[in-house]
Amino acid sequence: MEEEKKKKQYYYCSSTGAPIIPRFAQLLCFLLSIFAISAFAQAFDYADALTKSLLYFESQRSGRLPYNQRVTWRDHSGLTDGLEQGVDLVGGYYDAGDHVKFGLPMAFTVTMLSWGVIEYRQQIAFAGELEHAMETIKWGTDYFIKAHTSPNVLWAEVGDGDTDHYCWQRPEDMTTSRQAYKIDENNPGSDLAGETAAAMAAASLVFKKTNPHYSHLLLHHAQQLFEFGDKYRGKYDGSVGVVKSYYASVSGYMDELLWAALWLYKATDKEEYLKYLIDKAQCFGGIGWAITEFSWDVKYAGLQVIASKLLMEEKNKKHAHILEQYQSKAEYYICSCLNKNNGTNVEHTPGGLLYVRQWNNMQYVSTAAFLLTIYSDILQDSNQKLKCHGGMVGHEEILSFAKSQIDYILGSNPMNMSYLVGYGSNYPTRVHHRGASIVSYRENKGFIGCTQGYDYWYSRQVPNPNVLVGALVGGPDCEDNFVDQRSNYMQTEACTYNTAPLVGVLGKLLQLEGQNLDLNHDSPLLASY
Repeated sequence: MEEEKKKKQYYYCSSTGAPIIPRFAQLLCFLLSIFAISAFAQAFDYADALTKSLLYFESQRSGRLPYNQRVTWRDHSGLTDGLEQGVDLVGGYYDAGDHVKFGLPMAFTVTMLSWGVIEYRQQIAFAGELEHAMETIKWGTDYFIKAHTSPNVLWAEVGDGDTDHYCWQRPEDMTTSRQAYKIDENNPGSDLAGETAAAMAAASLVFKKTNPHYSHLLLHHAQQLFEFGDKYRGKYDGSVGVVKSYYASVSGYMDELLWAALWLYKATDKEEYLKYLIDKAQCFGGIGWAITEFSWDVKYAGLQVIASKLLMEEKNKKHAHILEQYQSKAEYYICSCLNKNNGTNVEHTPGGLLYVRQWNNMQYVSTAAFLLTIYSDILQDSNQKLKCHGGMVGHEEILSFAKSQIDYILGSNPMNMSYLVGYGSNYPTRVHHRGASIVSYRENKGFIGCTQGYDYWYSRQVPNPNVLVGALVGGPDCEDNFVDQRSNYMQTEACTYNTAPLVGVLGKLLQLEGQNLDLNHDSPLLASY
């Protein structure tokens, strides 16, 4: 009884659970609650992460750099690309830490960047990054326009991985082969043509209002590329053999043709593209494959998520039977990420990160976070819930899980490591990247030969002289362990298609953060002090 009396003499602060002396209780609880809100709100600076994500693509630029280039340790490179073949292939992006321009991952990168801007344009603009996002997309699409030299010819690659990987050089010093490889009527590549068509169709939507002439040009190329890929069918790695060890098209080309048709339907509103998506849904695997990854190679999950969104539009209701089957497969993907499927789920590390593959796992995390975010919006807009074997799931839970993946990337993980280079105070400093690991060409223009880089720079234990800001590295292993070594390319190499999906998700999280701040601002408790 005496204990009960003593307890009643204390107030309990809900944010800490600790008893407080009555005289100071109200003020102290208020201060602690303010601190708790501030700590939560300040946990991750999504605006900074967005800015840095877009900056990364400037590090990956090939060609003649523009006057407003912000990554100043880079300089012009690849200025004779395509010269041997009599075509101008200057520009585009290096995919990762080497200097080959691979068409398929570059196109997927641009598709994802464009999709992010289409969905979260206002949020990205609010962060002051829309212009940078559009410049990033246009650097890729300008190159695709050059690479698509005639209706049935698309240049697929410049350089080759074997000779490129033999050297460790800055891009400005390249002495490796810059031979270019193409697909055409006799050497088809429906997967590459399809993804490039998807990228250009998606980008045409990005530029539709601000640059209608350019948008129309992109759409013209996209339509031609789709027709080419559909008419002359075949996998591009069968025509461009040098790509097989690096970006082989394991999933084939059917997913890319459906993907391209879907983006062309979104860009043109022409029934013929929707008809393609519906008529070939079964035979091309669109409603047959239930997939637990979304990547530069496998497009089915992304395709299925967008098809689910089409169901919300009245004009598409006549195709509900097929679109609902697409949606069913999209739900399988989402439920597998949430670990709520009856059977196959995506593995999670002990720290909560989605884990698909040992090599460059973060690419699957960023694409998953993106699709989860999109699907959360779909459910919210349609006022529906997702039915998984593990129960009903609301849009808040899906978005919360997507956020947890981004927060893991930014440092909420057992290693307390930000896997987005340059973000926070603890991030990888020995990224597997030729240009970043060697003294800047602008500081030292002395030529560094093919193997000199290995001799003097590759094996150094010190941090890279240039910070590859915004790069999302391959990330930790299945036990959340990460070794920051340049030679550990499975974990420390970054790729353009790792970072690209982050742009849209970070835009959404900024919106969410803004809504939370508005709610806190309107709180009567806070307003009364």
